[in-house]
Amino acid sequence: MSQSTDSFGAKGTLEVGSNSYEIYRINTVEGHETLPYSLKVLLENLLRTEDGANVTKEQISALGGWNEKADPDTEIQFTPARVIMQDFTGVPCVVDLATMREAAGELGGDTNKVNPLSPAELVIDHSVQIDAFGTNDAFEKNVELEYERNNERYQFLRWGQGAFDDFKVVPPGTGIVHQVNIEHLARVVMEREGVAYPDTCIGTDSHTTMENGLGVLGWGVGGIEAEAAMLGQSVSMLIPRVVGFKITGEIPSGVTATDVVLTITQMLREHGVVGKFVEFHGEGVASIPLANRATIGNMSPEFGSTCAIFPIDSVTLDYLRLTGRSDEQVALAEAYAKEQGMWLDPSVELRFSEELELDLSTVVPSIAGPKRPQDRILLSEAKQQFVADLDNYVVNGNSIEDSSVDEELEGTFPASDSVNTSADQVSDPRSAPTNSPISGKSERPSKPTTVNRDGGSFEIDHGDVAIASITSCTNTSNPSVMLAAGLLAKNAADKGLKVKPWVKTSMAPGSKVVTEYYEKAGLWPALKALGYHLVGYGCTTCIGNSGPLPDDISAAVNENDLAVVSVLSGNRNFEGRINPDVKMNYLASPPLVIAYALAGTMDFDFENEALGQDKDGNDVFLKDIWPSAQDVDSTIASSINRDMFLEQYKDVFAGDERWQGLETPSGSTFEWDDESTYVRKPPYFEGMKMELTPVTDIKGARVLAKLGDSVTTDHISPAGNIKADSPAGKYLAERGVDRKDFNSYGSRRGNHEVMVRGTFANIRLKNQLLDGVEGGFTRDFTNNGEQNTIYDAAMNYAEAGTPLVVLAGKEYGSGSSRDWAAKGTRLLGVKAVIAESFERIHRSNLIGMGILPMQFPAGKTADDLGLDGTETFEITGIEALNEGTTPKTVKVVATKDGGETVEFDAVVRIDTPGEADYYRNDGILQYVLRNIVKSA
Repeated sequence: MSQSTDSFGAKGTLEVGSNSYEIYRINTVEGHETLPYSLKVLLENLLRTEDGANVTKEQISALGGWNEKADPDTEIQFTPARVIMQDFTGVPCVVDLATMREAAGELGGDTNKVNPLSPAELVIDHSVQIDAFGTNDAFEKNVELEYERNNERYQFLRWGQGAFDDFKVVPPGTGIVHQVNIEHLARVVMEREGVAYPDTCIGTDSHTTMENGLGVLGWGVGGIEAEAAMLGQSVSMLIPRVVGFKITGEIPSGVTATDVVLTITQMLREHGVVGKFVEFHGEGVASIPLANRATIGNMSPEFGSTCAIFPIDSVTLDYLRLTGRSDEQVALAEAYAKEQGMWLDPSVELRFSEELELDLSTVVPSIAGPKRPQDRILLSEAKQQFVADLDNYVVNGNSIEDSSVDEELEGTFPASDSVNTSADQVSDPRSAPTNSPISGKSERPSKPTTVNRDGGSFEIDHGDVAIASITSCTNTSNPSVMLAAGLLAKNAADKGLKVKPWVKTSMAPGSKVVTEYYEKAGLWPALKALGYHLVGYGCTTCIGNSGPLPDDISAAVNENDLAVVSVLSGNRNFEGRINPDVKMNYLASPPLVIAYALAGTMDFDFENEALGQDKDGNDVFLKDIWPSAQDVDSTIASSINRDMFLEQYKDVFAGDERWQGLETPSGSTFEWDDESTYVRKPPYFEGMKMELTPVTDIKGARVLAKLGDSVTTDHISPAGNIKADSPAGKYLAERGVDRKDFNSYGSRRGNHEVMVRGTFANIRLKNQLLDGVEGGFTRDFTNNGEQNTIYDAAMNYAEAGTPLVVLAGKEYGSGSSRDWAAKGTRLLGVKAVIAESFERIHRSNLIGMGILPMQFPAGKTADDLGLDGTETFEITGIEALNEGTTPKTVKVVATKDGGETVEFDAVVRIDTPGEADYYRNDGILQYVLRNIVKSA
């Protein structure tokens, strides 16, 4: 924790009670007083890590003298205090660390040097699937299936927990990573080797920003960046613009935290905050409960900012006490924040690049959908808007893909990190204040379909709710909306209301504390009466682990081309993400999820239509069962206490008997199983030498895929089911894996053979090299341009020695921080991606895998330039990187079959010297490994 330079004399001592801590005071730097809270945290980080080389006096002075109105142009090196991971993205990290240990030895280094240098924690939460639901034993059945499907992965993670220092694993069935983070893992102020400093944390999930609600600065990164941070590498970044978001007023009765966050999401997406920090301030902040702050921070990826942070104040301390943090920890957090000027003080006027303001009293009940979180719909207009949107999904009575927005696909989360990030250039023009209903609408499409079940029958139709799921870290961490859902369920059950028989219901809390306060509040019987039994603790429906629909519903939907919907309390509602049978997806608060389950359809007006009749035959409306704010508050007060958190987290890393009973290998290096279909040694370091291989220009390249706007990491590297006839499915079948045991791409991220075959394999991918074809296919120019799977074509190109490029539109790589979207692209042989703009994390990950990200000239698209993807590409000027300089542009010459050429200068999106070093080393892992071996 020591640093070699202290140019500002910042090192000092802080006394807290009987304890003494070394700190680095930011008041030694001119300009610190009016910096936003988030930049004060970065300033301390630089002071503490200043070494005169990586972190310099000039960087520190530049941060203190931050010009809030200028475009970012000053690079700094940020060193996160810790790293957090979930299992989908974390398993590849541990696989890579295990592989690096062996590679270090092969290069003459010490294998044990490959170790996390700062705390790294992994929460297994993305592997539980909702197979069983609506029964008392649903949780046990789902956990049993989870262990059966993921036994190899879990054995591997248990090995890693024992083999690596400073690496801990929270076992399955405990909670969602972000909720476990804020309830237990987050420190707010760290103490290590006698030094106190702000808790900062990057994570391998984009919703790491949930911790921003606690005042913890951090955001989602790719697994590649996370691995480097664990191994002591700083995060290279430009001092960002900071958007001040002033909060006034208080939330009115009947409005939930979900309504607030959907409103904020829409405002910020419309304003344009990509690549910027968002910081909340103002008198109204003090009235926002910590759980609501965390809900807002969680949605940062949905509005596109790097983070969305609240400063530390008394609300923060109250939450730390409630969740079982020690008195010593709480005292340190308070004393440190006040000493460093990091305590919320509305009277101090801070510098912000841009300003927005929201009066909470103006927020009204809302939902969002049918495929983007920023597409907010007033609940009062939801029926009308649904009927209008249904036109995009149904033609002549049959469901179709949404043809009105072909190029938008699954949405924009976050949007691009374009070179110029001023608000007017990154705001999304497609986001209106609310969805605008289409006028002149014809009759609502209808196709009533009879389903026979248990001797009876019922009808389902377009717009019926097939899934109504309370799930996801966004809301399950928030007692106000979770208890509101429980109270609504009780009121509904008391009046005799029932959930419609075609609705798949599920309750997946974010931690065991939720289960306990439901029990204490006496709400479980009512929830179960409506089918909301516990199905698991994890990120279920929101990540696509909704599980199959009941067979009779699935058959009716598919045989009759019905456009059915899901309603979930999550943060993402991309097309094709929630369930393959479901076309339209809506985000809603937990009580509204249950309300829609009772209604059974999106074609419903809660104000004017009854949900059913009570036992006396009287109509029951939503207003009749909606709990009052007073009821919710009194239930929170009577059912939640500190002891719950202490009890549930006292042995959080121990796990249950299943976890403890796993047969786990020992030793400092892993014993790879050649027969494993889950965990395999990746090829990244094969043939690697200590000397750098010079980078070369790209010649004779072919286009593997030509893609439109808003292609997400889900398109590039899907996390969902593996199709039997896909390259990955065939690979597994050839190795004796039964179709029922294929599991998901997300669960098999420790096996590069599966993941490379799944790259660009999303069933909704639209490769413009082919007409009217969806999925992982392309034209294979090694075979006269015939259609082939992308994987098989890539292997043919590799055999022919042909490098590959990808052409794309705006916001390429938006979505989850998914490192396999870059790793798989690399293993397919792609050398460069030319897009109109990139999402921040994915662009960084491409560089981290030795792939060159480039942008078309400003205002130009592939189509503008006359490129159709059949050309052969030559890219020159890259070799300038060998001289230690990064070219701003490189020359691209695309030659058509007839010899005609298209020439343009592409903008090189290697934005910092650190990124240039990674690219020269053929990737960030190679760069880190060489440094480790050199230091041995």
